[in-house]
This record gives sequence, structure tokens and C-alpha cells, in this order.
Amino acid sequence: MRHVAIVGSGPAGYYTAEALQKADDIAIDVIDRLPVPYGLIRTGVAPDHQSIKAVSRRYEGVALTDNVRFVGHVSVGTDVSIDELTSLYDAVVLATGAPHDRPLDIPGASLPGVIGSAAFVGWYNGHPDFAKLDPSLDAPGVVVVGNGNVALDVARILAKTPEEFAGSDIVSHARAALSDSAVREIHILGRRGPHQIAMTPKELGELGHLERASPRVDPADLPDEGDDAMLEPGMRKSVTHLRSFAANPVAKPVTIEFDFFAMPVRIEGDGRVERVIVERTTLDADLRSHGTGETYAIDAGLVISCIGYQTPPIPGVPYEHGRGRFASDEGRVLPGLYAVGWARRGPSGTIGTNKPDGARIAEMVLEDIGRGAGKAGRAGLDALLANRDIVPVTFRDWRKIEAAEIAAALDGNPREKFTSVEAMLAAIGR
Repeated sequence: MRHVAIVGSGPAGYYTAEALQKADDIAIDVIDRLPVPYGLIRTGVAPDHQSIKAVSRRYEGVALTDNVRFVGHVSVGTDVSIDELTSLYDAVVLATGAPHDRPLDIPGASLPGVIGSAAFVGWYNGHPDFAKLDPSLDAPGVVVVGNGNVALDVARILAKTPEEFAGSDIVSHARAALSDSAVREIHILGRRGPHQIAMTPKELGELGHLERASPRVDPADLPDEGDDAMLEPGMRKSVTHLRSFAANPVAKPVTIEFDFFAMPVRIEGDGRVERVIVERTTLDADLRSHGTGETYAIDAGLVISCIGYQTPPIPGVPYEHGRGRFASDEGRVLPGLYAVGWARRGPSGTIGTNKPDGARIAEMVLEDIGRGAGKAGRAGLDALLANRDIVPVTFRDWRKIEAAEIAAALDGNPREKFTSVEAMLAAIGR
């Protein structure tokens, strides 16, 4: 029997497990520090994008096969070390994602009211690490830094009415806080221009259908329309949305202002965020942004940085600090140790990008381990955890947690998520 451990139960982890479980004579343990699976699908995807979250049913199908096991509420690096795992398994695959925010490295970034998107998204999605975040929503202005889909998600969630969350799985504490929000002006800052955004047409188009919020684009920021012909089709559709926003400004109580060619250089405030100082930029021939020296101020009580993510280091695992990911040779980290998904390549691509990545790493693992080395595998892990009085959460346990969340849902909503590990464990009688 060949034994493989996958650390992380998000898309990269389950796509890798899916590819591996088709092989003969193999047992796969998917280990996660939380008692609940699916990683980014549960706590990263926007709660009003339920069609994207539906991919978890595919992962459930993998988890229910005889040779795949979920080992929840076990923290690698704390409860069990990487060296211990590599001694027990023929291969260990790191699929931990990139759950930490890249820091916003400007003066004032440590002021209360400056938070990263991982924290804010985790707050409205009920991640136990961020459920008590309590972001400041008592001022009219919010600055969202970044020009990707995460920035759009953040702006859209801030702008929606309570009624627009029907059918979503936004958690109750966020729903309540957003319903009392004083936010009326949301600025999305991008260092470069409309032709350099990383926003997809679907997400941009959603902004044009919000009940109380209107997106705005300064026509002067748009390049000549003829230049759009050089763009790939998806980007061209995205820019078409921006042109529509510029041509058809609508008066609504909340505005979502796209500030292009805008670089935050300083955050100011007396004890908390009060304003953001923004420098106008220009692009050089290589499309790199440079400050012009011209600045302006945006009044804001909250700054949300959506500038990228990092994989947290694990003791004993080579790490690229500059890129925020594990150091690997196309996925091979050390003998018997691999990385997949964002942990391998950094935070790039979509959820679907992890499927071919998982298949590629699975193929590599199977090639390297051959028929296996007769290691202890899951029996060895069980014995080690039992010796430390650690009781893992099984997939059967998870289904009890899920059933309790579904039972607690508001009418029309898919679930009401538990937002603490303690509540999750209580649902299974611990």
C-alpha cells in the first residue's frame, strides 16, 4: 500500500486527491487545521457566488471514496511536524493555499481601520480566525486598494442591501454589521489603467445591477476605444463594462468610484484611519507605473488592501520569502515533499487552475514513489495523534456540522456557518 498525505483541504488539495485516488493500492489522508473542509471554497469565495461554491460537491465525491480520508482539526507544524509526516507517508503534498495578506507597505498602514482582504473576506465568510474582526463601517468613505476580482468582491459586499444577500451564506454577524453600515462612497484604487486590470467581465458586470450602488469611471482615464481591439476577448469585455460605467453614471445612495492611475502613498489619522493620500501615476513604455508627484486625499474610515496573498511558512520547509510561497522545483520541494496550487505557484489563477496543477503533481508523486516503501501511513498517524490526545475530525463528523449549519439557515439561504472552532466541535458533541 502506498500512502500519501495532503496538507490542506481546499481546491488544490482535493484536485490532487482526485487524481491520486484513481491509482491502485493507494491511501490518501487530507489533513486540515480546521474541523471543516474545502478551504477557499468555504471561506474565500464570496457568499453571494453560490454557483462557484457548488464545486464542493465534487470534492465531497472524492472525500467519500474508500481510499481518501479527511483528517480535520490537526495542525501541521504544531500537532504534527513535516518530518513526522514524511517518515509516515511515501509522499506529503503541501496544499495550504495562500491565506495570509501581503502587507500594504506604506506609512500609516498599521493604523486601526487598515485591514487586508484575507481578513475582511474571512470576516464576512465566517472564518474562525477573523470572525471577531469588527471592521469600522461607521464612516462614509472606504478605500479598497487593488484592481482584481477580490477588490470587486469587497466593494460589492460593502455596497449591497440586506435583501440582496438572500440566497447567500454570508454569516449573521457580517449581515447585521453591513445592514447598519454608514458606508456611502467606495474608492477602488489601481496603480495602472483600465487596460491593466485583473477583473473579469462577470464580476464587473455585477456592479451595474446593484440596488443602491452605482459604479463610476472617469472618462478621462479610459484609453482610446480603438486600442481595445488589441485586448484579448475577456479583457475587452471587462473594459466595455468600464466604458459603460463612464458613459452612464447613475445617481444612487452609494457610489463605487474607480480611481485609476492612483497609488496610495500614505494613510493618515489620529488614532485610526481618517484619510488616504493618493499619488497620481503614469505608465512607461513597459506599462510600469510611476508616481507623478501630484497627490490628492480621500476621506475614509476603512482601508481594505487587496494586493495579494502569501503562503505561511512551515518550520523545516524551504520558502521563497520574496514570492510568499514554498520553494520547489516545479512542485518537488524536498525528497518526499511536494507543493501544489497557490502554495507552489503563488496566488495566481482561478479555482479551476488547480485541477491541472493537482493532476500534474499527482503524476509526479506516483512516478517518484513507485510501489511505495512500506511506510506506516494513516495507521502511523493515528497512533501518533492518539499518543498526543488529539482526536481528528472525520468527514462523517463534518457532515454532522454541515447538517447543523443547514438547519440553522435563514429561509432561502443554504446555511448559517459556525464561526468558531468551539461551535463546530460542539455540533459533534465535543
